Amino acid sequence: MEHKQTVLILDFGSQFTQLIARRIRESKVYSEVHIHNFDLEKIKEMNPSGIILSGGPMGIYEEDSPQVNNEIFHLGIPVLGICYGLQLISSAFNGKVEPAEHREYGKAHIKINNESSLLNNVKNDSVVWMSHGDYLTKMPEGFGLDAATDNSPICAISNEDKKIYGIQFHPEVAHTEEGKKILNNFVFNVCGCKADWTPQNFINQAIEEIKNKVGGKKAICALSGGVDSSVAAVLMHKAIGEQLICVHVDTGMMRKNESRDIAKMFEENYNLHIIHIDAADRFLTKLAGIDDPEKKRKIIGNMFIEIFEEEALKFDGIKFLVQGTLYPDVIESVSVKGKSVTIKTHHNVGGLPEKMDMQLIEPFRELFKDEVRAIGYELGLPSDFIKRHPFPGPGLAVRILGDVKKEYLDLLREVDDIYINEIKSAGIYDEIWQAFAVLLPIKSVGVMGDARTYENVIALRAVTSTDAMTADWYRFNPDILEKISNKIIRGVKGVNRVVYDISSKPPSTIEWE
Repeated sequence: MEHKQTVLILDFGSQFTQLIARRIRESKVYSEVHIHNFDLEKIKEMNPSGIILSGGPMGIYEEDSPQVNNEIFHLGIPVLGICYGLQLISSAFNGKVEPAEHREYGKAHIKINNESSLLNNVKNDSVVWMSHGDYLTKMPEGFGLDAATDNSPICAISNEDKKIYGIQFHPEVAHTEEGKKILNNFVFNVCGCKADWTPQNFINQAIEEIKNKVGGKKAICALSGGVDSSVAAVLMHKAIGEQLICVHVDTGMMRKNESRDIAKMFEENYNLHIIHIDAADRFLTKLAGIDDPEKKRKIIGNMFIEIFEEEALKFDGIKFLVQGTLYPDVIESVSVKGKSVTIKTHHNVGGLPEKMDMQLIEPFRELFKDEVRAIGYELGLPSDFIKRHPFPGPGLAVRILGDVKKEYLDLLREVDDIYINEIKSAGIYDEIWQAFAVLLPIKSVGVMGDARTYENVIALRAVTSTDAMTADWYRFNPDILEKISNKIIRGVKGVNRVVYDISSKPPSTIEWE
């Protein structure tokens, strides 16, 4: 998509780079992440309103450390260097960077001695978040010293004439008290951006572009019922109406009544053309006897593609395939290992048959999950649908540890239904990023009535997170957990023990498989 104003972020391998982009977008300004050596001609063509140089794990004097084309400091475009970015600015203007005696990590208090445009109205002595092993020991030429901390005598610098600013701390992380104000100072006061990156503006622009691209042809969309594919389907329908064909495949791994509810909601409220395919038997036959999680995922993925392709071939004139790909899937990320910098580009398109001869439409490839949710609200999707917890593509198959059988799926569906309904009725569903039940491949001894039982064990998982990169286990009120456990054991035949998972990510993953 064309954007009149863009803040360009050049990535030097910081774990926080995507967070910078998100923070700026939260202020309703469009931002884009590119690799640190992004072509200078492309930057000139893009003509961004401002450029941010991210942090990074290496020292700039190390061999093979990622560098920047110093020409960017002479384009007349405002520049903000964060952490490693500050050191790049220093290097370009004859300052000096050296390893610090003490690596500075965590909270520090900033002492402001000059209120530059960047630090305008920023509270003195506020907390900033540090993460660096090097620091500036000599000021770059033409720059003023704006702030210091106890361990970083040169913590913020500026050249107001050139509109180049550097800070040693990370304004994008929540721990930096005045971080939002600092980024807003750069984006609005220095770069002169307007806050016009809104869901409604995105929708209007996307609809126009989709209409122009599709013309009179047809498009097909895999409607899983997840947030991304559902919002994509509604947006596409708004743009091309009857030319959109949605395919919903019931793999047999869905939650209780999920496929029925999805079809009902879309047919009644959005008048979508949906082909509903019950392929549970096909999937179960292929999964029989498979207990390796990776093999399960591959079988389900391949079978889904096979079925989707069969359906696509039944229609004439389908020229476009709609996918709910998000920005984190396509972003170029820099991972610095030792001295080499490897660049990975992620696409979730993998495995789609080339002979389908369709062009991809990915309306959300520039968006983060929370932005897709905001667009869903704007398009009028129900709130409880948009706020749904993430659900893995292979569904319940990766929540049954070991062999997947119909009786296990039916049992887990009942357990999951009780668990989620109890969380909702306790009013805590929205506090939790993801909650689900796992069927363990073990049985345990129990007592029901006067008889001994030897039945299944269920593990419950609930985590809090903002982006699924890290997650912490949710602290339930014990009375709620007790109620859930009692309801499951009394209400689901075949379960006599319930345990709660109190592992965080890392070191554990959110899902068990």
